[in-house]
Amino acid sequence: MRIEAYTQVQSLYNTKKTAKTQPKNSAGFSDQLQISSVGKDMQTIKQALAGSSDIREEVVAPLKAQIQAGTYEVSPERFADKLMQKYEEMR
Repeated sequence: MRIEAYTQVQSLYNTKKTAKTQPKNSAGFSDQLQISSVGKDMQTIKQALAGSSDIREEVVAPLKAQIQAGTYEVSPERFADKLMQKYEEMR
């Protein structure tokens, strides 16, 4: 009788052991990235800006010509006004 009890205990142990070693059924997940239409528009704008120049030649060219000709003059009043305006913005 005692041997039978040992066999029963051993069989219980083996069934639990096999239950633990069964491979888990895992579904394969993958990361996905979705960019909204606003994000796509921003990418398009960034690409367009990257291709353009930071200097507006239509504004700079006349000023360069005036400086080279010696005819460019700075108004002290306008300069002081703009300086004070920037100072007020920084406060």
